[in-house]
Amino acid sequence: MPMIDALWPENALTPEAEAHLVKELTDILIKAEGYDPSSPVARRVTVLHLHRPAAVFVGGERSEAIRYRIIPSAPEGQYTDESRRALVKAVTEAVARAESRSFEEVAPRVWVFPTEIPDGTWGSRGAIYTLPEIHALLAGESEFAAGEARLARRRREKARLTLAAALDATQARTTRS
Repeated sequence: MPMIDALWPENALTPEAEAHLVKELTDILIKAEGYDPSSPVARRVTVLHLHRPAAVFVGGERSEAIRYRIIPSAPEGQYTDESRRALVKAVTEAVARAESRSFEEVAPRVWVFPTEIPDGTWGSRGAIYTLPEIHALLAGESEFAAGEARLARRRREKARLTLAAALDATQARTTRS
């Protein structure tokens, strides 16, 4: 059940370019989560909220340049480091196509924040859904265990990072002593 919050000003793009960008962002997010963008189920549960900021300020001054902020949200375990990097690049490329400009010209104005929602806190349809349940919905009931494996992989990654940070802190304390 992917969700995207997208922020860009009114009239940043032509109506046609905006409609195409919204569809492309939807496809990119579905693909980043490992699902088929042509799946009717995946399309039906992927929601994009377009927010229209009245103004954007940079360094306290109103920015004349159009800026984009894209926040794709997915249940914990859906992203890998590789898929997050690919997602950021694909979103930036999509904005460049929508503006008919080069990647290099657009990239400094596009901010992408792939966000994972902790398992057990994704609420929809009046209920909480876990990653294994969501994965089974999107990939088929027989894939429930694959959803459990995705979540376990992500939690192992987080645990490794926590342990590495604790070891670094311990070693730094020992070195100072």
